[in-house]
Amino acid sequence: MATKQNTQAISLVAAADLSAAQYHFVTINSSGLAALTGAGLQAAGVMQDNPIAGQVGAVDIAGVTKVEAAGAITIGARVASNATGEAVAATTGDYALGTAMDTGADGRIIAILLQPTGIEA
Repeated sequence: MATKQNTQAISLVAAADLSAAQYHFVTINSSGLAALTGAGLQAAGVMQDNPIAGQVGAVDIAGVTKVEAAGAITIGARVASNATGEAVAATTGDYALGTAMDTGADGRIIAILLQPTGIEA
């Protein structure tokens, strides 16, 4: 069961409609706004609510947080972002964003230890 523990969050204004992006990875764009993270890219954290463009949203930047899976993920696997900010198993060249603490399947909300560590070799 996905849980949150000891998270640290910041507030960011949504760059676009993120109303369907709760528990997706987000990045901070060049205007300082929250935008969905692209496939394999570095993320600032995980959106915790569902703001529309111009609204403030909470973004977990550390701790055990929830994220939506976009495919099969096993406990202990390193996770990365897909093109829509959902968690996928990290592969070579992806920016690893955390470690899965649950088994995931497409559309399932899982817990991850959010700990960006760099590019997977």
